[in-house]
Amino acid sequence: MSTIVFCSVNNATRTSARRFVMSRLKGRAEPLLKSPATDSLSPPSVPGAPWLTGGTGVRFVSHGAAGRSTSGRSRRGALALSGAAAVAAVAGLLANADHIRQADMATKVVPSAEQKETEGDVSARCRGFMCRPVTDVSELQERSGEMRTRMEMLIMETQAEFCRALEEVDGGTFKVDRWQRKEGGGGITCVMQDGKVFEKAGVNVSVVFGHLTEEAAKQMRSRGKVLKGKDGKLPFCAMGVSSVIHPNNPHIPTVHFNYRYFEVEEEDGSKQWWFGGGTDLTPVYIDKDDAFLFHNTLKEACDKHHPQYYTEFKKWCDRYFYVRHRGETRGIGGIFFDDLDSPSQEEAFEFVKSCARTVVPCYLPIVLRHQNDSFTEEEKDWQQVRRGRYVEFNLVYDRGVKFGLATPGSRIESILMSLPLTARWEYMHEPAEGSREAEMLEALRNPKEWA
Repeated sequence: MSTIVFCSVNNATRTSARRFVMSRLKGRAEPLLKSPATDSLSPPSVPGAPWLTGGTGVRFVSHGAAGRSTSGRSRRGALALSGAAAVAAVAGLLANADHIRQADMATKVVPSAEQKETEGDVSARCRGFMCRPVTDVSELQERSGEMRTRMEMLIMETQAEFCRALEEVDGGTFKVDRWQRKEGGGGITCVMQDGKVFEKAGVNVSVVFGHLTEEAAKQMRSRGKVLKGKDGKLPFCAMGVSSVIHPNNPHIPTVHFNYRYFEVEEEDGSKQWWFGGGTDLTPVYIDKDDAFLFHNTLKEACDKHHPQYYTEFKKWCDRYFYVRHRGETRGIGGIFFDDLDSPSQEEAFEFVKSCARTVVPCYLPIVLRHQNDSFTEEEKDWQQVRRGRYVEFNLVYDRGVKFGLATPGSRIESILMSLPLTARWEYMHEPAEGSREAEMLEALRNPKEWA
């Protein structure tokens, strides 16, 4: 059983804690973040988004004295991270009738003046991005208090934090591809291919606006949205960060996350808004320690805002990432939510921020633990078969892919970034009874509780 130790620290001790953890995880104490890629603004780091500290606390997870996985292989990186960055937040209620109706609010944590000031310093924060943001910096500065600006800053920071953490592990460099959409907006696609650790790693930011097509509006109405446009037009703004990582080693899971914000203006000038997103893990082989770390990191982030968020959103994740024609989930889940529009915009944003801050600490320790694991040709073949299932879900069921393809001017390369470089489809493939492959399949057909 893993042991969790909570250590409160003040600002003066965060730097030393960060160096200590990096030295244990990587064998050296170099800074995690490297110089940004081409078209960047040359930052030293990403302000407000450290992955080694959690707001006012550092959390370390020790995976037992034996230090071995369920399969008996020795473990590397016995010291792993857990938990999301602590953020100023209050508990939320989800308005969707099929989910959380009413519950007691979690303890409120009021943002400090220092946090508000840091969030408002747009130009300084932009220097930490992979490249200049989609929206002009002067425009972001002018409307720094608006949710559209705050969300764009968050997704840009999340992209930079995750890309540089992956570069640190892999030794490769992300290609930064900044693109524009003639109908309005654009995006920044960061991709690293054929690396030492990652076969394909993509982290995409998009900020688009314009008018919803009837097909896109129909999809939203099917989810219960009542949208009344003027003369058949619905002005909208959508933005988000999305990532899928396909490692070379079959013992390193694939990870996916997406956090997004949507705003629609109706005929009377009023606006509907909502958040959505989640993070989920798709391993090729079951490792209970990995599953525990991943799910408990997400649970900690959810618990800061509502005691039922993790339970509800974990169930939602298992339902959403279900490959119906195969009768199995895509992976071992995580959290997923959509149409989050209560109890207030501020509280919903703080929850999304907490979730976005988990993407490095819930995944990088798993990568570091397995990056040097040996594997057989048969294990690589099984990875290719599981990737085939991943492709099937994304192309047949994924709502984000469908929305992207239905939106005029969408960039197909960025939408299909989630697909692996290689995959395999074997006719009537069924793993041998009692094998580790059969164990994986059983977990996908009967989702388990990992936290």
